[in-house]
Amino acid sequence: MRKRTIFILIVFLLALAVGAINIIEPEYAYMPRKGQILNDARSNVGHGTSYDIWGVTVTPEDAAKLLQTEDGVEMLSPSNGAVEVDEDFVELGRDIFYKETFNNEIYLTDILGMLDGPITITNIAKGILELQGGHTDNLRVELAENVTIGGKNYAKGEKIDTGLDVPKGALSPLGMPISYQDGRLKAGVSCAACHATVDRDSGMIIEGAPNLNFNAGMMLALASNSAAYFTNTEIDAEKIKTFIEDHDRTVETTDGKREPLPDPEKLEEAVDEMLVQWPPGNFDSTVDLVNNPAQIPDSFTLGDHPYGWNGFAAIGPFKGLSSLNNNVHAQNSDLLAQADQSNELFDIDKEVYIGTILQNAANENYRYDPNSGMKPSEFLKMIDEEPDVPGVNEMVKPPTYPKISMFSPNGTVISSPGFHFGEQINAMSAYQNSLIPPKYEIDEATKAQGREVFHRAGCISCHAGPAYTNHRVIDNDVVKAQPSRAKAFEDADKLLEDSWIYSFDTPVPIPREAKAIRVPTEHVDDDQKKLTLAQDENGSGGYKVKGLIGLKWSPPYLHDGGVAVGPNEKTDLGIPGTLHKAVNPDPYNSLKALVDSKLRKKVVEANRKSKALQGANVEGIGHEHWVDQPNGFTKEEQDALIEFMLSLTSSEE
Repeated sequence: MRKRTIFILIVFLLALAVGAINIIEPEYAYMPRKGQILNDARSNVGHGTSYDIWGVTVTPEDAAKLLQTEDGVEMLSPSNGAVEVDEDFVELGRDIFYKETFNNEIYLTDILGMLDGPITITNIAKGILELQGGHTDNLRVELAENVTIGGKNYAKGEKIDTGLDVPKGALSPLGMPISYQDGRLKAGVSCAACHATVDRDSGMIIEGAPNLNFNAGMMLALASNSAAYFTNTEIDAEKIKTFIEDHDRTVETTDGKREPLPDPEKLEEAVDEMLVQWPPGNFDSTVDLVNNPAQIPDSFTLGDHPYGWNGFAAIGPFKGLSSLNNNVHAQNSDLLAQADQSNELFDIDKEVYIGTILQNAANENYRYDPNSGMKPSEFLKMIDEEPDVPGVNEMVKPPTYPKISMFSPNGTVISSPGFHFGEQINAMSAYQNSLIPPKYEIDEATKAQGREVFHRAGCISCHAGPAYTNHRVIDNDVVKAQPSRAKAFEDADKLLEDSWIYSFDTPVPIPREAKAIRVPTEHVDDDQKKLTLAQDENGSGGYKVKGLIGLKWSPPYLHDGGVAVGPNEKTDLGIPGTLHKAVNPDPYNSLKALVDSKLRKKVVEANRKSKALQGANVEGIGHEHWVDQPNGFTKEEQDALIEFMLSLTSSEE
């Protein structure tokens, strides 16, 4: 196996070399065969041709009847917001899930410099070769140079935990397509990097399970231009001014004045210090200028709407799931897409914003020189493959741009040329809704007892229905979880517009006079919307009631992932006792900490002792619904409840 893997890798590298000579651009992305998947089955999504109309499913039987009438044909037309779902569409979603980067190689490699710092493609390949054809859920990579981050020194040759998953025989990490473009190796990120994982024991892939130890913060901090993610940390407009040292390094602002850019090294150092505070398995997906990463969610999505930690993805196809999928690539992997909103959201002029991100770009072709006499926006248009489209990812401007909407809270919609508008995010939604986690078997007596305790303890009051959620956002004054993330959307209200998009039969690039359609929002009541946007009376915002499908495969728990306990509940406490030591959280013990007041207290205490976790707003507090002896439940009842919750693997049960 080892010789075969080395041979294939050599062939791949030779292909890249040939590409350099013949201007061919080869690429490689790992795509598992069905026999490599641990999930037992798929749901019936895609079995027969159904339709999604703004989150309402039209069954194959009803669709067949409707298509016999003129009104029915019109109702099921993509020009009116209908999405046709069949087996091919689900498979398209799966292919996109594993392979599609939407061109984020440019931002992640050429601008951020993901492979230009101490982590190199050579050392990633070396780490894979050392597996000898085997698998890992945490690829350990040697550093190519000495580096100091967050006050800690890392030596050349030292291995770090990346949390990248490598399936058996794979030539690149799961969800990290490698390509050769513009004369250099580039790496992008697909959905699978965060929302699929390699089972540590069997080596099989669990589709939809979160990558619970993906060390995104560390990998970003090790990039050569991690300042490209400054909006996802605690670096606001006032703090940026403190990094200005050379007042002659200026740019012309949108109003014709001149403002200096921050010193790139000083800014880099400050951003790095905050990025390394993110615990493995967490990512800060909001540009709210607060360092508050959230746990990577699972993709067992059927019936778990609205989506997102605060329910922000509540409208559009598949009950808001397409909106969530859009946000991942239209914002999280290309911060240049926010340039036209930077003044309102960050109080930073557009030109200063672009210049700050590009002044230290890894690839000199993307590096902005303030002495060039050119505005940063003019430079960006010159280097951008699609200068009329925001950012460098493959996106389109919806009719509301540059305003944002409940469908697109980042302002843009991800769509690749050659597809129809929204086709890819809708296909991924159909695929995700088909995913069922692997079964967790318990005996019927334990299951019955656990279900009875679940009802008696009052869990059912919120975790009801097929997916064990009431689909509501709960005021954080009630939830009492770590408060910062609940307020992440409070500035979005400044730019919010009614939700208009293009019809789903519109080709990309968008032609002139393309048909615009309004996304229905009437089903979202005002109180829920206010909680999502932290515009409620107390300004506390809220958290969405999480569905309970697949808990076995998604520890640790709560939105910040702070409820973590390893195999030894006496020593493996909190993030410091688990993920900070490369120990995977144990689902049983972590769920016990969720419902056991004494164990939770120990977990929170362990988290609060970590300066890094305090800097990242990770505590593991809230959701104080105890099922333990002080509250009238026996140890046997608590055990049955936990086993019952771990057994919930299908919304069709």
